[in-house]
This record gives sequence, C-alpha cells and structure tokens, in this order.
Amino acid sequence: MPAIAQRSFELNEDIMATQSESTPDAVPSAGGSTPPRRRLRSNSSPMKLSPISKPMKLGSPRKRLSTCVNTQANGIEKYFTQKKVQTLCKSVEKSVEKPKWNPKDVKQISEVKEALHVSTVPSTVSCREDEQKRVLEFLKQCIEQEKAGSLYVCGCPGTGKSLSIEKVKQALVDWAGEAGFEEPNVLALNCSSLTKTSDIFTKILGKDQTPKEVKSKTSSLQLLQNLYSQRPLYSRRKMMLVIADELDFLITKDRAVLHDLFMLTTYQFSRCILIGVANAIDLADRFLPRLQSLNCKPMVITFRAYSYDQILRILQQRLITLPYTVFQPPALELCARKVAAASGDMRKALCICRSAIEILEAEVKESAENLNSSSVADAFFEQRTAPAQAPVVKKQETDVVTIGHMASALSKTFKSPVVDTIQGLPQHQQIILCSAVRLFRGKKKDSTVAQLNKSYIDICKSTFIPPVGIFEFSSMCRVLNDQGLLKLGGQSRDEKLKRVTMNAADEADITFALQGIRFFRNCLQ
Repeated sequence: MPAIAQRSFELNEDIMATQSESTPDAVPSAGGSTPPRRRLRSNSSPMKLSPISKPMKLGSPRKRLSTCVNTQANGIEKYFTQKKVQTLCKSVEKSVEKPKWNPKDVKQISEVKEALHVSTVPSTVSCREDEQKRVLEFLKQCIEQEKAGSLYVCGCPGTGKSLSIEKVKQALVDWAGEAGFEEPNVLALNCSSLTKTSDIFTKILGKDQTPKEVKSKTSSLQLLQNLYSQRPLYSRRKMMLVIADELDFLITKDRAVLHDLFMLTTYQFSRCILIGVANAIDLADRFLPRLQSLNCKPMVITFRAYSYDQILRILQQRLITLPYTVFQPPALELCARKVAAASGDMRKALCICRSAIEILEAEVKESAENLNSSSVADAFFEQRTAPAQAPVVKKQETDVVTIGHMASALSKTFKSPVVDTIQGLPQHQQIILCSAVRLFRGKKKDSTVAQLNKSYIDICKSTFIPPVGIFEFSSMCRVLNDQGLLKLGGQSRDEKLKRVTMNAADEADITFALQGIRFFRNCLQ
C-alpha cells in the first residue's frame, strides 16, 4: 500500500507541474533564491514537498522521459490508460473465473435450452423498438382523446409481432397509471382458440359489461352495436383494448365477422380500440374493402423479416445471461446468415440452435461410450504413446457448439428431397438451374428453352466453362423435367420454342443447395 500511495502522489506531482509550467502568468514566490522548478511547484500547490520525493523522481529516467510533453491532457490520459488496463485485466480474470460449459452436465444443458426456447420471454424485445413505439403512440392518442380506433399488425411468422404487442400492452397500462388516465379494460385472445368465429363478440361483451347486463336473447354483436351507438346514461364508459391474435382465423366466406369486428370501432360512442395481428400483409385490402370505402380502413404496421445482424444480436442477447460460453462465434454467425437468407424467422433460428446443442450432446455421449468400451484395451498404449496434452485438445474441441454442429442442424431443418436432388446433379444441370433462377428472378414466370439457353451460355462464358450444344442442352432440360425440377410445356415441335417454368425447385431451394460452393454462389448473384 505505501508503494501505491507514493506512485499516485508522484502522478499528482506530474499533473500539477504540467499545469504550472503551461501557465505563462505564474506569480513568483517570495523566496527569490528558490530554483525555478521548485518555485513553479510551490506556486501550483501550497503543499510543501518532502526532500525525499524529489530525488526519487529525478532518479527515475523512464518516468521523466514519459512526462516530457508538458500538457495536462497527457497526464490525465496516462492515468486513465492505466485505469483501463487494470479494468481489462479484471475483466479477463472474471472471464477466467467463469465456469466452463460442460455438455455432460444435465443442469447446464437444461439452462441453455431454456434460454433458447421459443416460450422464454426476454425482458426486452430487441430490434423492434420502432414498431413498438408506433403502436404505443397510437394507443396513447386514442386514450387521451377518448376515441375508438383500429390497428392491423402484420408480418411473416417469427418476426416478433405477438411478443411486441404484449410488451406494448404492459407499457400502456404503466403509462396510464403514471399519466393519471383511467386504466383501460384489456382483452387479449387468440382467435384460433375460438369454437365459433362469432364467439369473439361474446368475449368482448363479457369484458365490457357485468354478467347481469349481458343476459339477453339478442345476439352479442347486436348488443355491442347498440351499446356503442348510444350515449352512456349513468357513468363514463372505460376504454376497451381488444387484441385479436391470429386474426385470419376469423375469415369466413362472407367475411361478415371480420367486417363487423372492425366496424365496432366506427360507432359514435364506441370506446373500443382493436388491434388485429396476422401474417397476411394484404388482409385489410383483400377482406375489408368496404372499410376503405367508408374511410374506416385500419392503420397498418408491418413487421419485416429479421436481418442477419438482428438475428445475431438477439441470439447473443439470449446467451449473454449464461455464465459460460456455449457456441463458437462463427457458428452463431452461420445460423443467423442461413435463417436470414431463407425466411428471417427468429423462432426457426432458436430451434436450430437447440438442435445444434442436441447434436453436440449426442456426440459427447457417443464418444464417452466409445471411450469406456476401449479404455481397458488401450490403457497400456496410452500410458506409453499418448501425449499429455491430447485429452485437453480433444475436450476443447467438443466443449462448445462448432460450425460443424450448426451445419448439421441447418441441414436437418432446411434440407428436403429437392435439395438433395439438386446437390446430386451434374455440374451443367446445376448451371441450368442457376440460369433459370437468374432468368425468372424478376416478374417473368415462364420463358422459352432458347432464352434459358442464352442465360446458360452467358454464365458459362463469364466463368470460362465450355457450354454444351443446343441438343445436349435440350436433353438436360428434359432430364430436369422428369425429375420435377423444371417444367417443359407447349405444343411446338421445335425444342427451342417450348415453354419452360420452375416446378418443384424454387429459388430458395436452389440457393440453399448450391450456396456452399463459391462458383454457384457467384452465379446466383
């Protein structure tokens, strides 16, 4: 401790000395015979320096060299650099102290799988802050103005719609209490659990009124329409928030239930705020055209598919709560890249990570069984020939989920018979499929064999591969047609004029099957 205190005292001396030296208008001390350096120090601080500190400072040439630049920033920067180094060392020590991931430990496996489970609700919904803010602002405006409204939330599966709406509902209740507004009645239901589509009106009526008031021979829809058409007689009616998840289950032949549900928000004295959640982006345009004609079309908020960076960030946030390392960083990057390219479904990414853990778990069990069966026979040879560090290297290789484990999990999830067929084709037939992807990437759905051959020749020329002739090309197209990957049609006798379209193989299958090879990856760009 005395050495540390003395070192910090010397550091303060350096900082005070640089301050006084950089000040041009220093007032000289009373003693004129005092040396200039001693005079500057005495002027900067009233504290008298001991005669011991001076020779110690002069006797350290390395320290004097480091303080040759007489600026205050240099001294402070030096101090904080030391602090950063100390903090870094402490963080490294903490990371070393963390327990290591052991795939043989049942408790640790359970903790990791629970952290990556779809049903595990995180404390915050990452990468959906803008969408949540828009929904919350819409609800706040409705409650402040005491008016009804409708909102439609759409997006692909696994994009965080339901989870975001649940977080917004909690935030709205907290905001209402803090802002002094009356807390709204909240009805959150999944439309897939309804016995009949019209039961949703019964649930809304039961939430809005007491059971004694609900008893009537009139239908629940008519009671709600009468309720929202008349001014309340006795007291001001509370706002009502209805969250209808899986809204597309309410679509009927006449679309009456869906239309009547949104129409409840258009009555004069309605206090109903409706949020519908579904996957279809154009549901409001296809099934609710009358709402648009009545100028009552709901506000639409679209949740886009997760990108590579967003999927990787969410996976890292889920795993950061664990006190040990489970995945190699490249393994998580591979999972995020493949899922983002295929669908952007976060639930699928979580399932793939859990599958990779199960693959590692099975691999560890199998290696343990093989080790136990051969340990007696190989004990003598291991003592003589096995190096001392071999077990450590082997343990490090199987302690975490590697790229190989993740690739196996991705293959189990995405592979299909079509992908297997594409990967087993000869090279020129694979080039034809790449040509078809590039040809049909726009709005074009079909073309001729001649145009497909032209696209094929362009790829061959750009990659310096000799193309086959037109007759052999037509023959390979017929083979792909027989395998169900392409579809040849038309009544023309000329092979070049026959129509060709994609059949069982689509762009996603072809991309997934061939993206592991750089040559085909460049062809598909």
